[in-house]
Amino acid sequence: MESAGILNIIGHEWAVQWMQRGLAMGRTAHAYLLAGPPRIGKTTLALHLAQALNCTDRDNRPCGVCSACHRIARGVHPDVCVIDKLGKNIPIDEIRLLQSEASLSPYEGRYRVYILCNVQHMQAPSANCLLKTLEEPPPKVVLVLTADETAGVLPTIVSRCQVLHMRPVGVDRIQRGLEQRCEIEPERARLLSRLSEGRVGWAIEACNDETPLRNRDKYFVALEQALQSTSHTCTERLSLAQQLSQNPQILPDVLSLWQSWWRDVMLVKSGNAGALVNVDREQTLSHEAQRLSWQEIIGCLHAIEHASQQIEQNVNRELAVGTLLLKLPDPDLALSAPGTL
Repeated sequence: MESAGILNIIGHEWAVQWMQRGLAMGRTAHAYLLAGPPRIGKTTLALHLAQALNCTDRDNRPCGVCSACHRIARGVHPDVCVIDKLGKNIPIDEIRLLQSEASLSPYEGRYRVYILCNVQHMQAPSANCLLKTLEEPPPKVVLVLTADETAGVLPTIVSRCQVLHMRPVGVDRIQRGLEQRCEIEPERARLLSRLSEGRVGWAIEACNDETPLRNRDKYFVALEQALQSTSHTCTERLSLAQQLSQNPQILPDVLSLWQSWWRDVMLVKSGNAGALVNVDREQTLSHEAQRLSWQEIIGCLHAIEHASQQIEQNVNRELAVGTLLLKLPDPDLALSAPGTL
C-alpha cells in the first residue's frame, strides 16, 4: 500500500504528467477546468494538483509524506478549499467569500487552491461573479473547476482556464489498481472494473461501501420485474414511477443504470457478449436479447434518453418516468414475429 498522503489516482497518468511538466517548467496556470463524466476522478486529480503546489519536498512533488500532502489528502489544509454542492448551484455568497479570502496571502503554503465542483450547474449570477476573479486573478491563488462537460459552462469561464478533458480509464487498468491499492480479490476487482465503465471514483467507492452495488441490484430488479408477464403490468409500472419520482436525486443514476442494461442487451443480441458491462446479469440479458426485437431494444434506449432530457428540463418527474416505463415491451407480446427486426 502507498503512503496515506498519496491520493488514489488510478489511470489518468497522462493528465498527471501534463500537470507535472507544467509545474516543473514554472507554468502554473491561475485556473484549470477538468472536464469528464461523473466519478471519473476529477476532484481527486484536482487535490493531487493542490498537493503538488503546496508540497514541502523540493524534488518530488507531491511526495505524499510531508505534513502538507497528508493534510490535503485528509481535507484539513488551511490553504485548500473544496466547494461541492452535490450537483446544485454554488450560491453567489460563497463566490464572494472566495474572492474575499483569495485576496489574502496563503496561511502557510505557497498557494491558496480553491476546487469548485460541478460548475456546469452554476447559475448566471454566480458564474458572472466567478468570472471577475478569473479575469483578474489574485497572486498565489489557483482555481480548479470541475464539470461533466464544457458545453454546460459559461464560455467566457472556459476561455480563461486551461482545459483538461479526462477520459474513462481502461477496464484492465482499473482492475490492477483496485487489486494493488484497495487489496481486494481479483474476481471482485474484475467485476467492479467492468461495472465502473471507466469511472475510477465509482470503482473505489464500491470497494469501500456496498451501498452502490445494493442500489444497483435493487434498480435492476425493479426493471426486470417490470418486464415480466403479469396481469397488472401497467399498474405496477406506474407505481414504480411514483416511487422513483419521490427521490429526484437518484433518478439520473437509475436511468443511467437502465441505459447500460439495455446497451448490454443490444451487445448480446449482436453477438458481442464479451463486451458486457453488467457481466453478473448475463443470463437475464441473454434471455431478453433472445425474446426482444432490435426495434424494441433500440426503442427502449431512445425512451430512456428522452426521459433523461425531460427530467433535465424540469418536466414532471413522475410523468416522464411513467411514460418511459409504459413504453417498455409488453411482456405478453415481446416475442417478435419471424423476420421482424
